This record gives sequence, structure tokens and C-alpha cells, in this order.
Amino acid sequence: MSDSAPLPPVRLHPEAELARAALSTPLLSRAARLARWAGPETRVDAGGGLAEEQLPAAAELLGLSGDDAAAYASEAWRVAVDAGLVEIVDEEAGTVRAGEELKLLTGGSPADVLAVWLTALETVVADASVPDLDDLVDALDEGGEVDFSSLDWDPEAEAEFLDGVLGNLYLLTVGEDGPGGGPVPLPALAASMIVPDDMAEPTNDVLEQVSDAMMRLDDQFRVLEPVGLVEYQPVDEALMADAEDEPAAQLDDADVSRYGMVRLTPLGAYGLRARLLEAGFEAPAVGELADKGADALLDGTARFGQDAARAETEQWLARREPLDAARELLAAARGADPGAPLRRLRCQQALSLIGAEAEPALREVLDDPELGGLARVWLSERGAAGVPAPSEALVFWLTIDTVAAQLAAEGNSEELQALVEGLAAQHSGFFAAAWRVGHPATADVLEAMGRLHPDKKVAKEARKAAFKARSQQGG
Repeated sequence: MSDSAPLPPVRLHPEAELARAALSTPLLSRAARLARWAGPETRVDAGGGLAEEQLPAAAELLGLSGDDAAAYASEAWRVAVDAGLVEIVDEEAGTVRAGEELKLLTGGSPADVLAVWLTALETVVADASVPDLDDLVDALDEGGEVDFSSLDWDPEAEAEFLDGVLGNLYLLTVGEDGPGGGPVPLPALAASMIVPDDMAEPTNDVLEQVSDAMMRLDDQFRVLEPVGLVEYQPVDEALMADAEDEPAAQLDDADVSRYGMVRLTPLGAYGLRARLLEAGFEAPAVGELADKGADALLDGTARFGQDAARAETEQWLARREPLDAARELLAAARGADPGAPLRRLRCQQALSLIGAEAEPALREVLDDPELGGLARVWLSERGAAGVPAPSEALVFWLTIDTVAAQLAAEGNSEELQALVEGLAAQHSGFFAAAWRVGHPATADVLEAMGRLHPDKKVAKEARKAAFKARSQQGG
């Protein structure tokens, strides 16, 4: 996942709702209870962890039982310390007191609560990258230090792998082609990190790597679920028992849910976006452009999917009078720069959400060489009277502009190929006339048509027309 291109926009839930979800997560609520319980008699060890003799009382307070009760209590305490819910007063004496952040959980704003939760999340993500405690104990050398080489574990590589998995889960969740709020099969996540994009059929060796990664991710998502990042259905225990015998074959089972299913929660989407922003990624959220100008809206939604662009535009329009909004959109859609065709397409889509109140603004630009075609389309679709017929030159200019916008929005999609085939079929002299169109993108559009059209003869005509257009433009 490159940090040079913006990620798909995420639709975040309201902060108040997310803050309530954060407070109700098992891990943060346990950490808060321990912070309120801590007092003058509470002692911590040299690393700030709860003293071993106090773990049973902490586990009892949290209602935990079983073999893992002490471990869960210890984890909750560590989160309380890292998140500032507990403050260590005297490291030598091992005394503690309630931290300043504890007050924020009850008296702070939703943003304050979420800031505390994000700190807890970082602690848990770091913990999820650490091997099993039993393995760590076995790897202790004579000096009491962990011998990482004996673990076959690279802390940086493991953290990078988990970050990559979480990034891909975010992409699958917020992208319009993904499952949205639905669960993602664990094998798909593991494969996204291991199987090369150009590999048609994974080899047995690659499948074994995927299987091993699934087992690691199963442990990690079990750790990440209590902090509210994900909802997780673990790998079937029967499969795990057989994994050492035939790890690669396990991926062929018909019931994919047996291999684990993970869903990013709304709180998790908020948390991962915050981490991505911190890491330098461009991670937009729907609604961020609502208070900005039309130029920011059209440029900002240029790389959004259709659904996200519509949602963003609806929020933008809701804050403006229809006629004023239409005029602002049309003014922002002008231009001869490479991004202008896509701006006009987004403008056209935005105007389709405005009612008859926008008509005066569209009539005002009927003679505009860049907006006249767009205006005629809008008025004609609404049955407006007195709409002047477009000249042939305007029709060709609008055609080039539309294809240029589709190229920028979708690349070489099947829809664009169908549009190209339709244009060539409807007008036998299309290429003979199109190369003369005085649009900055004419040559690029004709080259794309030559690349996309399946008929070799038509494709050759398009390439010839592109050459003529480029010669006409002086380059």
C-alpha cells in the first residue's frame, strides 16, 4: 500500500457514538475499573506492571476466572498505565495513583475519550506483534534477556506485516468494491500479503506460507478484538489441529468461514484511519469537504468512487442554497488543465442532485464553450423549454471531454470500452472530425480509443487521428 496515492474515503460514525463504543470495549472498560481501584496499597514492579501478588485481586475485581485471568488483568493494567489512566508516583517504591486521563473518560468530550482509546489501541497493536509468552520465556538467555534469534522472530518485520494486514483490511472495508461492513475471510487477508499479484495459481510453497500467516493472524486478531478494533470469528480448532499435517490443503475447504472471519468495526475504521494519517497516508473521510468551496469539492471527489462522491456531495449541498450551489459548482468546473474534464463530470453529477431551482444557473452558461454542452444536457433531461440545439463542434467537444473524464475516473474500464465502441459505431466519420476538436485532451482521448477498441481497423483509425491531433497541437 503506497502512501503517495489517497486511500478511498471512509464514512465515519459520529464521534459521540464512537466514544460510547470505545468506553464499552472490554479492554478499556477493564483498564478504567483497575484505575479506579488502584490506591495507596497498590504496587507495581520495575516495569510498571501490576505486582504479581495483586493480580488475583485485580482479576477478581474484573470478574475474570480461569487460566488466563491473571494475563487479562495484567494486560488491562498495562493499558491503564500506557493510556494515562494510572500514574506511577514512585518507581522505586512502586506506588501509583489515578492518572489525569481517567477524568476524561467521564468528564471529557467524545474526542478526549477517543484520544485515550487510540493510546490503548497502540499498546494492543504492539502486543499483538509479540510471540506467545511461553516462547519468550523459553528464549531467555542466561542474563535474562530475550534471544530473538532463537525465536525466528523479527520485531520490525512482524510489526510491518501486521500493519500491512490492517491496512488491507481497511482498504477492503472502505473501498466500494469490497464487502463494506461485512466480514473478510482470514485466508483472503493472509493471501493479500503473500501471494504476488501476477501469480495466477499459488504454488504449494506459497499456500503453506499463507496457511502459516493465517495461524499468526488468528492469534493476533484474538488480541485485537477486546480493544474494539475488530469483530473476529476464530479459525476452527479442528483445522488448527490438522494444520501441521497438510497446511496448504486447508485452503480448499468449501466453508471458508471455518478459516476465520474478521470484520473491521466502525470504531476500528476510526482507529485505523488515525494510524494511517499518523503514518503519512492520505486517508480522507466523507464530510471533510462540506465546509469548503466547490473547487475543493470537485477536486477532492475526483478520485472518489461513485457512492462516496455522491455522499460527500450531498453533505456539501445540504449546507447551501440550491441556486448559489449550482453557480459555485459551474464556476469551479471551468478550466483547460488535465483535471478539468473530471471536475466537469463531478459537477454534472452534483447538479443532478439539485432540483429545478438550479435552472437559472444552467441557462447562464449556455454560451460558455466549456459548460454549454453540460448545461444543455441538464436542461434537456428535465424537459426545460427553449434549450438551443448544440452545434456539431460543441457535440464533439463534449464527447472528448466526457471520455477524458471517464479515463481519469476509471482508467481502461469495460464501461469505457463500451462507450468507445458505441461512439465509433454511431458516427462513421467520427475520427475524421474528432482530431480537429480544440480540446486539450483530444490526442490523449483518441489514443485511448485506439487502445480500447477491439476492431483493429477502427483502432488504427483512432491512432491516426491521435497523431494528427498531436501534430495540430504542436507536440
